[in-house]
Amino acid sequence: MADEHYEEWKERLIEALEADDLSAVLALAEDVHYADLAALYEDLDEEKRDVLLKTIGPELATDLVAELPDTLIEGALNHFKPAQLRVLLGNLSDDDRVDVFQVVSQEAQVRFFSLLGPRDQELTRNLLKYDEESAGGRMTTLIGRITADMTVKQAIHVLRRHRDDAETLARIFVVDEEGRLVGKIRLRDLAFSTWDTPIRDIMEEADETILATADQEEAARLLARYDLVVLPVVDEFHHLLGVLTYDDALEIVQEEATEDVEKLAAISGDQSEESYLNTPVLLHYRRRVMWLTGLAFVSIASGYVMFRFSEILAQAFVLSLFLPMVVAAGGNSGGQAATMVIRAMALGEISTGNALRIAWKEARTGLFLGLSLGLAIAAFISLVLPSMQKETGADFGFLKLAFAVSIALTVQVLSATVLGAMLPLGARAIRLDPAVVSSPSLASTVDVSGMLIYFSVAGAILHLR
Repeated sequence: MADEHYEEWKERLIEALEADDLSAVLALAEDVHYADLAALYEDLDEEKRDVLLKTIGPELATDLVAELPDTLIEGALNHFKPAQLRVLLGNLSDDDRVDVFQVVSQEAQVRFFSLLGPRDQELTRNLLKYDEESAGGRMTTLIGRITADMTVKQAIHVLRRHRDDAETLARIFVVDEEGRLVGKIRLRDLAFSTWDTPIRDIMEEADETILATADQEEAARLLARYDLVVLPVVDEFHHLLGVLTYDDALEIVQEEATEDVEKLAAISGDQSEESYLNTPVLLHYRRRVMWLTGLAFVSIASGYVMFRFSEILAQAFVLSLFLPMVVAAGGNSGGQAATMVIRAMALGEISTGNALRIAWKEARTGLFLGLSLGLAIAAFISLVLPSMQKETGADFGFLKLAFAVSIALTVQVLSATVLGAMLPLGARAIRLDPAVVSSPSLASTVDVSGMLIYFSVAGAILHLR
């Protein structure tokens, strides 16, 4: 739904809720996508949420609940009576049901579990064994599954029985007598083959699979890299357990990208699934305060470096004009290198084993960048600055100042670029998240190193003590 139509629909539904016009509420709720209904639910107060859920009932609320942020799911389910909950939980797909069980309290888990039928209990129990951020924790078991010894007619008969339950029939998987994955087949291959054609004659090899214990990010990478509609999830003995679909990959990519962006900005803790405006201020505060406080104290080191070289500044105060530029250039170049390396690591293009090649590549890149910036600032100091300032105020001229600053800038950009590339790899080597380590650590480290490089190089070239 387009934004303008959504706002219009939202206003009408809220007016219906306030007027207690339940028939209008139901009609409007039935006329919209469940994702938009979930977004509206998030913006309502508790009283209106209760009216909305009780009006639309468990059937219509099933997809809405699956779309809600984790923090709102248990509260939404508590609006329903046990008989209604039995319907709602039974209607949820097995992967959505497991997602619900993974985020509710232990007490609610026990209560909800008792409302499931025997088959759903077994499915849910099996899926809960896997970590929620693993391929097994995100997979669905509702798939098209046939055996290699069937004919096309037998296979279609089996699939017809499960057509309403299966998450997707775009790819149908072939297993042996013990449930091990042996191949895959498309629905159209079944449709255009004769009834008596053996499945083993028209099936393809299932090249790409993923272990149920593998990280969800790896699963999303495989789906994207090989343009897969579905990715089979297997155990260590190659038994077919379920699949991940392309929409699972989209959700995983969104979650992982949000996590990385927040960590690059030094925001800690679990991300909130609620929208920005609905996330409590206290949660925003808790996620930001620790890193900000720590980085503030780390920045004292920058002040100490400046204090340590105060005599050089006293002899040539003109150097203070270029100090922020040198430090900022290092931070910017290091940040670019870190971003490139983190992205390449996320896509599986590089690993810690490539550290030397990466360092050499970024060293050359940093040298070219540093020389370009150094030449630009040297030209500014030599040609432009004299028209703004008649003299340097020290025992050296503009040409010597230009040489000193440009060399310091080149060294700073070179070192910061290499450091920015190495920090993510170092973090991965010691099993830390590269994103959370790189950005905050890089900014503070480059500030200190930039001042050290600047004052040391400038002091040596300009003969300042």
